[in-house]
Amino acid sequence: MGPVVLILVVGVALMGGIVYLSYVAKKKRRMGFATMAQQLGMSYSEEDVLGLLGQPFLLFSKGDGRGIENVIWGTWQGLEVSAFDYWYYDESTDGKGNRSKTYYRFDCAIVPVEAACPPLQLERENILSKIAGALSFHDIQFEDEAFNKAFNVRSPEPKFANDMIDARMMNWLMLHGEPFGFETAGNRVLVAGKKCEPTELLQVIGTAKGFVEQIPRVVYSLYPASG
Repeated sequence: MGPVVLILVVGVALMGGIVYLSYVAKKKRRMGFATMAQQLGMSYSEEDVLGLLGQPFLLFSKGDGRGIENVIWGTWQGLEVSAFDYWYYDESTDGKGNRSKTYYRFDCAIVPVEAACPPLQLERENILSKIAGALSFHDIQFEDEAFNKAFNVRSPEPKFANDMIDARMMNWLMLHGEPFGFETAGNRVLVAGKKCEPTELLQVIGTAKGFVEQIPRVVYSLYPASG
């Protein structure tokens, strides 16, 4: 066997090994999500059977391509919830015309809120900055300087941001919001964190529930849900 043939054989073997390990990892993750769904008394699908990607969150418009998989949904502690893997990629071309993709991966939860919320993006400074990076709105400032330094808040309607983020919400976010980004759009709230193990998904779901529980009552009266 010549050196060129040997290199080709080794290369094919390596590629086959990478593909196989990727398949094993994906299968293991699917099984982990299915197990979590069963333990929580919820449903599971490998694909986005709920059409979640069509919801009008800014995060779902990022990149040159995107997708949702490993969806679990149902009722948890009296709250309707959908939790899932989300990814998007940016595609680039180098000087030689070679194209490459850079992937960004998240674990997310979407929960309902009984209000008609304008768009709002809220995140820790320098954490999940991709969520709000494309917006032209300025970071909204609040009276609490410690909160301003810790969080970046953007919305086309600053009044809604001030109604939503009162002192109680600020305190909760300072204590529990660090690993996550939050978005509101209509009657839904999205919580997005870095990709985690299926066993850690409950933290994402619990954070979404906690955020909704902190929403000030004035939001429900000033921004009532239609119907």
